[in-house]
Amino acid sequence: MIAKRTELAGTSDRPFNNLLRRLNDADYQLIAPHLGLVDAQANDLLYSPGDDVQTVHFPCGPSLVSYMVPNEDGRDVETILVGREGAVGGIVSQGFLPAYTRITVKFGGPFARLPISKLDAAKLKSISVRNIFARYADCMLAQIFQSTACNAIHSIEQRAAKWIISAMERTNGNGMVPLTHEQLSTLLGVGRSYTSRVIQNFKAEGVLETRRGAIVIRDADKLRLRSCLCNDAVKDHFEEVLRGVYPSEDNPAN
Repeated sequence: MIAKRTELAGTSDRPFNNLLRRLNDADYQLIAPHLGLVDAQANDLLYSPGDDVQTVHFPCGPSLVSYMVPNEDGRDVETILVGREGAVGGIVSQGFLPAYTRITVKFGGPFARLPISKLDAAKLKSISVRNIFARYADCMLAQIFQSTACNAIHSIEQRAAKWIISAMERTNGNGMVPLTHEQLSTLLGVGRSYTSRVIQNFKAEGVLETRRGAIVIRDADKLRLRSCLCNDAVKDHFEEVLRGVYPSEDNPAN
């Protein structure tokens, strides 16, 4: 359940979201009075397909959101993860448009929220606000392209390693990822038995351990060797288009 925490207007500290922190002071003040901070729990639903998108959600700190595309067989397939490097809901659109995917909270935590009307107003007042959000939309599109290619050509093991690394980088970065077998299966778009087989192989090789509701990474270098290079490609694009926004070891979550 999403619970309102506090209002951010008039405060000097920005939410721990790299996209918001990328704005210069003048641009940030255009939206600061309209930002609110809420707490969300894992599996909270932000949007369903067809919903009117009226609010932009900015994951903060270790919070993580996933885009899930429903299919005719009843399964949801996850396409991309979004953490403190970005935002979800109406990033590209002007005005209220229906959501295409199901957007859910993968890992709970704080979120900053902003009415789309206020973001659109800020874009009209500042070309640099328009530029930053257009650049972020380009990075998000790159993630979608890369995810499509990854699903087509890489093995389940490679993709599992990629998703675990991606989740680790976007959350706390300390080697513990609050990811269950069921959640990883959804990310991979495969049955739980396939996922369990991959996890058991990783455990046998000393790459990771599992705990209740979490994966503990014991050897990140080995895990990266088993991953495809899709995550690196996305990070490289972020660095070229929006330097410093993608989470890194120099910019850890708090």
